Amino acid sequence: MADYGLGSWPSRRARIRGGTIALRQDGRELSYTQLSERVEHLARALADLGVRHGDRIAYLGLNDIATFEVFFAAGRLGAIFVPLNNRLSAPEVAYLLDDAEPRVLFCGPEHADLIAAVDPRRHGVRTIITCSGPGSLAELVEGGALLPDVRSDVALTDDAVILYTSGTTGRPKGAVLTHANLTFNTMNQLAHVDVLSTDTTLCMCPLFHATGLGQVSLPTLFKGGTVVVVPKFDAGGVLSAIARLGVTSFSAVPTMLQMLCDHPTFANTDLSSLRFAIYGGSMVAERVAVAWQSRGVQILQGYGMTEASPGVFLATPDGAMQRPVSVGVPQFFTDITVRPVPAQPDADGSGELLVCGLNVFRGYWNLPSDAFDTDGWFRSGDVLRVAEDGWAYVVDRIKDMIISGGENIYPAEVEAAINALPGIVDSAVVGIPDDRWGEVGLAFVISETARTEASLRAALATHLATFKIPKRIRFVDALPRNATGKVRKQELRTYVTEEMHLEHNR
Repeated sequence: MADYGLGSWPSRRARIRGGTIALRQDGRELSYTQLSERVEHLARALADLGVRHGDRIAYLGLNDIATFEVFFAAGRLGAIFVPLNNRLSAPEVAYLLDDAEPRVLFCGPEHADLIAAVDPRRHGVRTIITCSGPGSLAELVEGGALLPDVRSDVALTDDAVILYTSGTTGRPKGAVLTHANLTFNTMNQLAHVDVLSTDTTLCMCPLFHATGLGQVSLPTLFKGGTVVVVPKFDAGGVLSAIARLGVTSFSAVPTMLQMLCDHPTFANTDLSSLRFAIYGGSMVAERVAVAWQSRGVQILQGYGMTEASPGVFLATPDGAMQRPVSVGVPQFFTDITVRPVPAQPDADGSGELLVCGLNVFRGYWNLPSDAFDTDGWFRSGDVLRVAEDGWAYVVDRIKDMIISGGENIYPAEVEAAINALPGIVDSAVVGIPDDRWGEVGLAFVISETARTEASLRAALATHLATFKIPKRIRFVDALPRNATGKVRKQELRTYVTEEMHLEHNR
């Protein structure tokens, strides 16, 4: 069987683009030819270590050129790439190792203490390879002459990567994405935005997340452009890189977009090369979108999930400006349907989003695939509304929906109303038990200006129905977030539950 996996991409690009820079990081550059040769070296070295088709290869480290090298080398062998969240604690990393059972673990030198605390060999890892120093990845790929091609049959249906979900409501689950899933997510992206062989994109979202791999990075490499790898997000450094390197695109979460436009150098940074930025995860504040649009940059909101590699909806350049809060239209190779939430019908036609398509995963690692209905549709757990023109709007998570006195309250709608008020930086709304109404809303609010609960409720009264206005409001300095910028609402709920328990026992 021919090798149709992603592991063959560098060698095919090398024949086409040759000396073009594929990856750039700080002062280091790799052409497509160099990347192809290094991947071949690494694949052979891994084969010599006993890695075979279907084995797992884990990576724990910051975004790095090495991350892509390990990813492609795993694909060459038909092995499965498992990038681990480098912001987790030792027990959390140990849990992922126990679940994935990787044969080899690559780790960045900055995580030496974490590796020592985890002791990966106690969790079945046979070989630990650092990304620099003696016996490192660098020595594996740079020493000796180019070895013969690794012979491995890799099919589109073979597993390519395990990406662990953020685990905001429980233990992380490993979404298994095949080579076909990643390939058709790339095709989806190219069908919506023009990625060119002359493009230079920033990879600044973590590569252990579907956005880091699937949005912009792989499409750019597929087209033969240049990916600039950003190990750790820094607003000033990113703005400098955009101007210095002529960056044409990047993907981000809303927090990144906000930090960039709030940076002191934003107004004077040369953004003339930047054609578009894709973001998702939550809706960006209106002032942030306006700030980018006023600089001539198209801000394209999308909706995705790890289980869809990740793209499901994406705004298109010819309609995004007119629909700033829409996540766009369904991506080309993705089918969607919206089904009413049982016993909670909404008059506006919103309902739970179900997805299927060539970019949708096959299931969770070591877990039954009960996330699919009997017809093979993946149940997203998200409530969306699709307008008559086909553009979609995210309403909220089903599990986040608050039922107060028989009325449905979607926290995302309330948060959007709060965040639109002058002086508000961010907010998060969760449901808490209430003796009279069953549940009521509690809002955690970050405000730059002095406000009282009463003044905030009064301001919301012109935007929301009375039953939607949070009954309790707390002003805070920060909100707990996971590695991809999403608010950890379960953490907020747990905090409130514990506090209410203490109050009850006083």
